[in-house]
Amino acid sequence: MSVDIDTVKRIARLARIAVTEDEAQHLQGELNTILGWVEQLGELDVTDVEPMTSVVQVEMKKRQDAVTDGGIADDIVANAPETEDHYFVVPKVVE
Repeated sequence: MSVDIDTVKRIARLARIAVTEDEAQHLQGELNTILGWVEQLGELDVTDVEPMTSVVQVEMKKRQDAVTDGGIADDIVANAPETEDHYFVVPKVVE
């Protein structure tokens, strides 16, 4: 795949980057080089490779999913001007 100058300018406009004509020429070469590297990845045989999210096998740490009040309800509402049963009391705004 090859990127032309118009595509470089469009990408720059979408990224909100001011690009001069000379910079666009330079960026065209860089983008084409990057896309060439990506095309090289397509040549690899990955038929027996499992999809992975990390190069190191890591098992996700899990915790028991239990509903609690956190044990700090008093601390949470301590600075509130008015509370009732660990809830913030606010004025009625809709009648």
